Amino acid sequence: MPLSLVRISRQEALKRFLEEDIGRGDVTTLAIVSPDQKAIGHFVAKAPLVLAGIEPVIEALTLLDEGLVVENRRRDGDDLREGERAASVRGQARALLAGERVATNLLQRLCGIATLTKQFVEAVSGTQAKILDTRKTTPGLRVFEKYAVTVGGGINHRFGLDDAILIKDNHIRLAGGISAAIETARQHESHSHRFEVEVTTLEELREALRYDLDAVLLDNMNPEMVRQAVTYVRAHERGSKIVVEASGGMTLDNVRAFAEAGVDWISIGALTHAAPAVDMSFKIHPA
Repeated sequence: MPLSLVRISRQEALKRFLEEDIGRGDVTTLAIVSPDQKAIGHFVAKAPLVLAGIEPVIEALTLLDEGLVVENRRRDGDDLREGERAASVRGQARALLAGERVATNLLQRLCGIATLTKQFVEAVSGTQAKILDTRKTTPGLRVFEKYAVTVGGGINHRFGLDDAILIKDNHIRLAGGISAAIETARQHESHSHRFEVEVTTLEELREALRYDLDAVLLDNMNPEMVRQAVTYVRAHERGSKIVVEASGGMTLDNVRAFAEAGVDWISIGALTHAAPAVDMSFKIHPA
């Protein structure tokens, strides 16, 4: 996706997040805090984490206070220890209070994804395998969540369905088999997209490799089956040009076994659908 579109969608999403939370106005803050009250807020890590999302969080607060001043900001990708500040922001007290929950929720979510991604990346260190995300993202948060994966050292798979042809099990069943699905897709695709096919057995892999593919996805195979599949692909006449991806059932305990089986990519839905939010506080004080 072009960066300009990502930028537009991100800003529009931030506006929606704020509108959802603030509604017709922060009635508590409006009743207690004067319009001219200034304040400073500190984002503080309450557990070790990889920082991700500090820029869109500050952007969200700036939508409420154009004069916001940022102090002592750390960079996305930095490792923070418990008690360390990610950033401090100074501005209108009403704005900081109104944006507090959106800012903190988003930061905790993205830091959690980046932190988990880095753990997986470190788990396969020294192998050729790259850690990728999937489309198992929270609706409305894909731009942010996939960004957090890259902060943690991972790579984005398809951003959306328009990025590549990936023939999966449901396509295969509806088409009547792997060969039928591939042949039908080849009649309609423009050759400008990556062409990948998901297989679950070595028999399906052999059938898929009768066609000109860019990648194969080994779904829910154990490490030994993956090793056999990689060996078979590499022996193919185009084997060195075919990307071998493994997915399904990956954990921090077993991911290295899949990496050592020789795959190029390991795609992990849990990076975005199961990453726990990290503990981050936003403490606001009079300025």
